[in-house]
Amino acid sequence: MRSRLDIMALPYHRDPLFRFTRLRQRPGAVLLDSGSPEAPGGRYDILSSDPRAILEIDQNGNINCDGDLTLPLSPFAAQQALLDCLDLETPDSKLPFLGGLIGYWGYDLGHQMEGLQRRSNEATALPRSRLGLYDWALIHDHRHQEAWLVATAERREQVQEWLASDPIATTPFVLSSPFSGEIDRVGYGQRFRDVQGYLQAGDCYQINLTQRFSAGYQGDPWQAYRLLRQATPTPFAGYMAWQDKAVMSLSPERFLRVQDRQVETRPIKGTRPRGDTAAADKALADELVQSAKDRAENVMIVDLLRNDLGRVCRPGSVQVPQLCQLESYANVHHLVSVVTGELDRGQTPLNLLAAAFPGGSITGAPKVRAMQIIDELEPSQRSVYCGSLGYVDIRGNMDTSIAIRTVLADEGRLHLWGGGGLVADSQEEAEYRETLDKISRLMDALTQG
Repeated sequence: MRSRLDIMALPYHRDPLFRFTRLRQRPGAVLLDSGSPEAPGGRYDILSSDPRAILEIDQNGNINCDGDLTLPLSPFAAQQALLDCLDLETPDSKLPFLGGLIGYWGYDLGHQMEGLQRRSNEATALPRSRLGLYDWALIHDHRHQEAWLVATAERREQVQEWLASDPIATTPFVLSSPFSGEIDRVGYGQRFRDVQGYLQAGDCYQINLTQRFSAGYQGDPWQAYRLLRQATPTPFAGYMAWQDKAVMSLSPERFLRVQDRQVETRPIKGTRPRGDTAAADKALADELVQSAKDRAENVMIVDLLRNDLGRVCRPGSVQVPQLCQLESYANVHHLVSVVTGELDRGQTPLNLLAAAFPGGSITGAPKVRAMQIIDELEPSQRSVYCGSLGYVDIRGNMDTSIAIRTVLADEGRLHLWGGGGLVADSQEEAEYRETLDKISRLMDALTQG
């Protein structure tokens, strides 16, 4: 007999941390956090824990699931098979999530999907992908200032008990060593010039080059996430932790959203720092809007994404309703475009994710050749960074981010990356500064505590 989900109203809290502090040490606790509800896309928080199963894809590409299941060998097919195991009777609701998969798909999963050989070293011991199968959720709707518990009757009683408990005390967070770069300024310059050589030779039109920074830490990563969230609230943030590992993402960028088979992606290309005064801030924003180079970068990725969406969307449905619009966040200004489409018959959200993964805004174009060059030039693999966080709902809805502005905790070390798209007329010093502009506020927040 199918279990029935019911939806129960709860008191609204603008801050999801109020409830998540009571859930975060439950097995498989996850938070998808619209920490900047005023920003485009920043409407819903989704909280859950205690999944029925967890599916991981390890660094060798093996698929491991703690449920007693036989799954296909292809990563996305295995994830779809796990999702299909969730047999729930769902009510008619516009809420975004009524059960399904929540977790992440790491950037390096893209190399596995494309069958590309790896040269760079592993940056962390985190799996390539980690997804839980969840049969309940707490949802905060910031637009209507409402909150809901979606659960079966049995789950509802459990969750209410968890929410009534006292938060578990945390240990203070502190860096035990300062952040240091994996490559120095000279090393970045050499890689920048290597990229220019590939661009001039016609290998690619654009290549995304990143650099990694690492620091030792002591204490609770949850405290680190709170510091990051306070410093840079963003609409596609997320937190999940297990064993000695944690993913703390403060992403401003939506990757793929599917709602009633309608698809949306919001690529970001073009960045300027925020100014110290109102006049300086406006001047930087105006400079970005008027930059032919930044617009060209954005348009290149829009074309790539139109092609990716066209592989699984209904012919003729792919459109670009917004091109190079300014959006401003706590630390930077960005140019953001919107590409839309409609899933074709027989296609699923996970088919779409597989067709477009990893996002073109963090690879370059053409995508596969850009990924090969990135692997050659960057000393370490990207792990979760530049992959995606999000959910896939049992009704066929999905929302995922691009995991930029993302800090990873692993075995007492923190790792974060900053990068940007390079084209033929990029200037080395400006591009180097841009990588730091994107993450300096995060590093400062963690350093100052």
